[in-house]
Amino acid sequence: MTIAAAPGAAEGHGERADVTCSFERSPGAVRLAGTFRVREAARAWDELHAAARGARELELDLSDVRRMDGGVIALIVAARAELAAEGVNVRIVSIPEPLRPLFELYRGCSPPASRPPSATLGAVEAIGDAVLRWATELGGALRFLAEATAAFVRVLRRPRRAHLSEVPWLVQRAGFDALPIVVLISLLVGFVMGYQSARQLERFGANVYVADLVGISITRELAPLMTAIIVAGRSGAGFAAEIGTMKVNDEIDALRVMGLVPIARLVVPRVLSLVIVLPVLALVSDVVGIAGGLFVAVTSLDVSAPAYLLETRRALVAWDVWQGLIKSAPFGVTIALIACQQGFAASGGAESVGRRTTTTVVACLFTLVLLDAAFTFTLRLLGK
Repeated sequence: MTIAAAPGAAEGHGERADVTCSFERSPGAVRLAGTFRVREAARAWDELHAAARGARELELDLSDVRRMDGGVIALIVAARAELAAEGVNVRIVSIPEPLRPLFELYRGCSPPASRPPSATLGAVEAIGDAVLRWATELGGALRFLAEATAAFVRVLRRPRRAHLSEVPWLVQRAGFDALPIVVLISLLVGFVMGYQSARQLERFGANVYVADLVGISITRELAPLMTAIIVAGRSGAGFAAEIGTMKVNDEIDALRVMGLVPIARLVVPRVLSLVIVLPVLALVSDVVGIAGGLFVAVTSLDVSAPAYLLETRRALVAWDVWQGLIKSAPFGVTIALIACQQGFAASGGAESVGRRTTTTVVACLFTLVLLDAAFTFTLRLLGK
C-alpha cells in the first residue's frame, strides 16, 4: 500500500523542492520514501500505529528517505517507544547517513528504553515510607531551628546583621492589613456565642451572665487562637510563598554569595514582626468579641448596655486578658518559624512552592492548637 503526498513549495528563499513522500506498507514492515516535512509527522504517526495493529514485530525501512525534518524524527521515535510499551518491537533499519546524526540526537539509533513497572507498595512499605518522609522533614525542621537560634544570637550581638528596617513594613502588612478580617471574625464569634447561650441563660433567668461567658472565653482562648489562625492563613502562607520563590529562583544562594546570612536577613524580621503584631491583634479581638456579645445581650436578652459592661468588668480580671496576650507571642514565633522553614525547604519550581505553602497552613493550625492545649493544661495545673 502506497500513500503519496502532493508536491508543494519548500519554505525559504522562494525555492522549489520535491516534498513528495510515500508510505509503503507490507506485512511486518513499513517503508518510507521521499522528503518528509513537519506537516507529514502526524501521517507518519498514524501509519506506524496502523501497521502495528496485531503485530509483534515491525520493521521501519528508511533507505529511500531523502530528507526528514527533526519534528518527524522525534515523533517516529516517540511512536516507537509507545508501541514498545504495548508489546510491539519496532526496528528502524537502513537509516541514510545524512539523517543518522539527527536520529542519534533523538535516540532513534538505540533500542527504546524499557519502562520499569510501577511498584505497588504494601501496607508495611507504605507505613515505612511515610515514617521515613516524616523523619526527613523533622530532621530538616530541627536543623532550621538550630540555625535560626544561632542567627538570633548573632543578631543580639550585632543587630546590623538583620534587616531590621523591614520590620515596620512587615508589621503593617501582617497587622494593619489583617485588621479588617480580625475585627469581622471576632465580632461574629462574639455574636454567635451570645446567641448560642441566650436560650439556656433565659431558662434560668441568668441573662446578664452572657457577659461572663463571652468575656472569659474570648479573652482567655478564642481571641488569641482565632487571631493566630487568621495570621497563619494570611501572613504565614505569604512568608512561605515569598521565601520559597526566592529559593527556587536561586536568590537565597545569591545572598550567601554576597556574604549575607539568609536566615538573619529573612527570618529574624518576620519573627519579630509577628511577635509585635499578634498581641495587638488579640487585644483588638478581645474588645470586638465582647462588643458582639453586647449586641446580643441588648437586642435579645433585655440586658442594658451598662449592666452588660458592669458584669463584664466584674467577671474579668487582668490575668484573663494577660493570659491571652502571653499566648500570642509564642503563637507568632511558631507561625513565623514554620512558614520560613517551609519556604527554605522548597525546591524545584512552582509546584514545590505551592505544596510548601499548603503545608505551612496545615502545620501552623495543628501546632497552634497543640500549643494552646499545652498552655491551657499548664495554667490549669498552676491554678490559673
